[in-house]
Order: sequence, then C-alpha cells, then structure tokens
Amino acid sequence: MQFHHGKRGRSVEGFVGRYERQLDPKGRVALPATFRNRLEPRCYLVLGQDKCISVVTVAVSLSWAEEMTLAVKRGEKTRAELRAMAANMIEVQVDGQGRITLDENLRQFAGLSAGSKVVVSGAFDSVEIWEPSRFARMLATGEGVIAGEGE
Repeated sequence: MQFHHGKRGRSVEGFVGRYERQLDPKGRVALPATFRNRLEPRCYLVLGQDKCISVVTVAVSLSWAEEMTLAVKRGEKTRAELRAMAANMIEVQVDGQGRITLDENLRQFAGLSAGSKVVVSGAFDSVEIWEPSRFARMLATGEGVIAGEGE
C-alpha cells in the first residue's frame, strides 16, 4: 500500500490495517497476504512498545539497530535498553503458508499463548502482533487523542 506524503507527493510504502488471527498450537501466526510480500522470505521479531511484538523487514531492523546505537552514544537511551532490544530481536522465516513462529519469550512479553487469538496490525514501518484486549485499549486511547479527547 502506498501513501502520498506532504506537498511533494512522494509515495511511501507502509503496513496498514488490522486483522484478527489465531496462533496455532506451535505458536505460529499467518501474516495477512498484503503484508507477506514485504516480509518474505525473512523478517525480524522484536519487543514492541506497549507490550506487543513488532515484525520488521531486514532493512528496518538494520535502521532500528543503528538508531538505537546512536541514541546510546548520545545518552538518550541506556545500554540496558540496547541489550534488551538486541537480545530479543529474532530472525524468522516466512513459511510456505505465510506463517511466522513467535518465540516463547516474545509471546510471554506480549501476553500471548499458543492457540490464543491475536490482532495483527499495521504500524506503517512495522507490523505489530497484539493480545486483543491490550490492542483494544491502545486503539481506544489513540482514537481518543485523534478525536481531541483528554487535551
């Protein structure tokens, strides 16, 4: 999916939309077809903000790693944050059915268990995998801000 950005009319690729899925007993989740072509054949899983799992392309993973390293050098992030991000970033392969396997540690972080329902949501430069009730709370908060509530 492409977005037009600002006055210059540049197009930017982005992950958008939300999809309900279910983890299988092995902890695998089927990616939406619209996301697969950008994430195949391999992508990275990492701890996401607000206790989700972020799924990123190889290029984005390299960019995030570089940003984190520079933020540590500038004193904006701690080495503990860098270590947690690096230790929990996992390369995964997209299988022939468009599924990825979510690591047990990442599933625990996000409150997911094998066989549970999940929400797979676009976040422009990444895909996020959420426990449904947590996603609903985050979505309501964001929609409230957009609507001008709580200002």
